[in-house]
Amino acid sequence: MPGQDKGRISDVRSFGVFLVVVVATVATHVLLTSVTTRAQVLPATLDPEAARWVEETLAEMSVDEKVGQLLMPSFFSVYTSSDSEVYDSLVELVQDYHVGGLLVFGARRPRPDVLLNPTYARNALGQPLSAASLLNRLQSIASVPLLVTADFETGLGFRMNGGTTFPRAMAFGAAGDQTLAYQAGRITAEEARAIGVHMNLAPVVDVNNNPRNPVINTRSFGENPTQVGELAAAYIEGLQTGGLLATLKHFPGHGDTDIDSHRGLPLITHSRERIDSVELLPFRAGIEAGVDAVMTAHIVWPALEPAEPQPATFSAAIVGDLLRRVLAFDGLVVTDSMRMRAVTDLLSPGEAAVRAVLAGHDVVLHSPDDRRAFQGIRAAVERGDIDEARLDASVHRILTAKARLGLHRSSRVSLDTLPTAVGTRANLEVARTVSERSVTLLKDVGRQIPLALPPTSNVLYLSVLDRPSGWGLTTPSSAVIPELRRHWEHVTAIELSDRTPASEIELVRETAGQYDAVVVGIFVRTAARGGRPDLSPPLVAFLREVSRDAATAAQPFVAVLFGNPYVVTLLEELPTLLATYDLTDLAQRSAVLALTGARPITGALPISLGSNFPLGHGLVRETSSAP
Repeated sequence: MPGQDKGRISDVRSFGVFLVVVVATVATHVLLTSVTTRAQVLPATLDPEAARWVEETLAEMSVDEKVGQLLMPSFFSVYTSSDSEVYDSLVELVQDYHVGGLLVFGARRPRPDVLLNPTYARNALGQPLSAASLLNRLQSIASVPLLVTADFETGLGFRMNGGTTFPRAMAFGAAGDQTLAYQAGRITAEEARAIGVHMNLAPVVDVNNNPRNPVINTRSFGENPTQVGELAAAYIEGLQTGGLLATLKHFPGHGDTDIDSHRGLPLITHSRERIDSVELLPFRAGIEAGVDAVMTAHIVWPALEPAEPQPATFSAAIVGDLLRRVLAFDGLVVTDSMRMRAVTDLLSPGEAAVRAVLAGHDVVLHSPDDRRAFQGIRAAVERGDIDEARLDASVHRILTAKARLGLHRSSRVSLDTLPTAVGTRANLEVARTVSERSVTLLKDVGRQIPLALPPTSNVLYLSVLDRPSGWGLTTPSSAVIPELRRHWEHVTAIELSDRTPASEIELVRETAGQYDAVVVGIFVRTAARGGRPDLSPPLVAFLREVSRDAATAAQPFVAVLFGNPYVVTLLEELPTLLATYDLTDLAQRSAVLALTGARPITGALPISLGSNFPLGHGLVRETSSAP
């Protein structure tokens, strides 16, 4: 970064150190079950008692029990009666199939499978107490403690209502503060352990160097491999300090693809030299930092296996040779979800599970049919395709992970004290700090930021969406509009999308000049599952026209990007542009605080956005006393 950016980041880090002291002070007043920093640090090696438990447990296991340890089915964190079919099914997996762990999801809404108007979102947040209650019951009947994992990329709140939700990883890249990354990891670990989760399927260390990436995008720390590795290492340290296993994903790199492996099988054709110098750098940094697990990607890399190109999920050359031998990683190797179409379009659940184990995986995650996966691996062992020594190696790693977590001593959590550790004000304050420091001012012609307008001003707020359907966990402008109305008495809010008729768009354009200022919130999701990850051409043309009209009339015009930051390449001519890298209410509030001058703007791009906005770019603004 330029010299001024380095100085700026240094100041941010200094504040981060101060914040650590504040958070630590608050934490001393939390009740006993709040996970303390030192008491929960994961040991690098096992004490004699734990080591003996691993060896004795492995020696007593039958082949079926060993096979089951490799499987990790999932459940939803909703109230589950002990007298229900859902509970009975989970009990069967634990007792009869001896599964080694469970994957915790949030919740799922029913969605009608209709044509023409498929506007309903499926995902919903689960409940921490429901998850903890169910896990306690299942742990109590497991002959070997369950290793519980979850995808808490942005904290517990990513899946659980009431948990702390941090901004997307790219916001950490924009904030540029390793201390904040560490604190996010620590807090995520404390809240996860409070509900009975032991391993986080994070951090994402894919280097997002493809603007059209529909599945990684803001989940990545950025496009600079060194910065990605440094932030990931800090986050890993935070997770482990809080007692949680950390997972690097998606090996050997998912950042340069324009296909979502949930929907198809990506192919990346880079040379081995390029992979070594870009994609693998953050994985090396994470392994050097002592990461506990690595998740592979459902991606074909011919340069890494030229003889028989196949997904890394099934590749012994990528898992056994590159990851195990070349990178010298001896922790847990986990598949990505085996329900993704990149896998299910190729093989049956049983065949896919066998191929993953043969490639070198220790954990087969989220199979579409865990019972068939069990049967497939069991048959492969009987045939001799998977020898028992190979099976024992994976089971030994899994048991070692459980012993490092202390699960052989205690595997259940307290429901009474869980609320003292999850979603606390101190934790939320760290998330707020990350969000506010990530806001990046890309362009400000005429220095309109901070937006200095009298409280009685008439402000037009345009909420511009990629499409009106599928909004579930976040709602466009739900926080922007009330925050704007806290500053200005008269705010007219209008929502536009690709479904808005041309006549209505034209009416808005014609009347926009009547206002004292125009503020635009642009909401574009990064995933392309429901449509394109950008704006429709009519909306792009509309924004350009309104901004030109505003310039002619000397009317302030400010646009804020929520979600996919790469959309800015379509809107470079707009006079004032801010980026937030997220869609949440937290990001929305941070944006309004920035554009009104209530908070300083210090974010720097962790990616390049065309030729006009290079890596590290970001205009700085101090706070203002303006209304």
